[in-house]
Amino acid sequence: MTEQMSTPTTDQPTDRTGTATVRWGVLATGSIAATVSGDIALVPGAELAAVASRDAGRAAAFAHEHGFARSYGSYRELIEAGADRSGETGLDAVYIATPHAQHVVLARACVEAGLPVLVEKPVGCTAAATRGLAELARERGVFVMEALWARFQPNHVRLREVLASGVIGEVRSVAGDLGFALPHDPAHRLWDPEQGGGTLLDTGVYPVSFAQGVFGGSPQAVHTVGVLSENGVDAEASLLLDWGGGRTARLGSTLLAHAGGAGTITGTKGRIEVAGPLHKPSRLQVWAEGVGRDDEPSEVVELPVTGRGYVHMVEHVHECLAAGLVESPVMPMTDSVAVAEVLDTALDALGAVHRDDDTALV
Repeated sequence: MTEQMSTPTTDQPTDRTGTATVRWGVLATGSIAATVSGDIALVPGAELAAVASRDAGRAAAFAHEHGFARSYGSYRELIEAGADRSGETGLDAVYIATPHAQHVVLARACVEAGLPVLVEKPVGCTAAATRGLAELARERGVFVMEALWARFQPNHVRLREVLASGVIGEVRSVAGDLGFALPHDPAHRLWDPEQGGGTLLDTGVYPVSFAQGVFGGSPQAVHTVGVLSENGVDAEASLLLDWGGGRTARLGSTLLAHAGGAGTITGTKGRIEVAGPLHKPSRLQVWAEGVGRDDEPSEVVELPVTGRGYVHMVEHVHECLAAGLVESPVMPMTDSVAVAEVLDTALDALGAVHRDDDTALV
């Protein structure tokens, strides 16, 4: 059951329409920060209040380009200024867009300051770190959610509705992959183990979350084969997950090839085909037993996204904050922990080692 926050934010300012204003802070100034900031700006009631980088000049330039009210030359400064939520520099939510290894230490700092946080995937480089953040957030009564934007896009929402309707019967298997060919460059964040590089934490989290969202809970077994780069980064991985009773998921993730990125959910009465890429599907096709012709889908879903596709996730965060929730009912931290445990097991099997960066809070 989703818990309630101990101190709902009743002192938030409102815009001229009466909508509660959510003052957003953003940690980091890379490409994903720019993309998500652009979509935050499209959400009614959202305010781009502050951005931080470890380079003050970079933060100031980013703030000017994207319309932030303030900028800071350190992550700590933004968090400390934002913690006074009744003051002029107060924040109502923080989005973390740093490299993977820095996510969890910054998220913990936000929670300890009482700031609700949306943290880019993966929450942490290990399941232990992800679990620890979830426990801290519940203890402090502060909202935390992993930014798995795929779950909030209209096609994914319709996917959950189709599954709940039972038209394809009991789900027996899930298949999906995601990946791309990235030339090896030891300095690139995805080839650098110190930055949480590798395919599983970046693209692999999507197919694993896709399967976990269908079956729920955690698989009973994880079987993994794959390839490591010369510096020990997981470059490619194929996973077979066993949820028991013959329910399985066959998943792939790669930095070595252009994967199709599609997904398939097979049930006892039909199937759903998800047109790739899996993290932002363009189309669903549903085949249901006894509905329509056998050679044509019984339903085709092609719902558009707003903005770049992150608007729906941000709107959901606003709804959760307005309701005083500690966790999202759509993307709860229990799901993030379950996915992190699968990734941990797969990385261990491949011999890849990832660690969170405890020095990120500067």
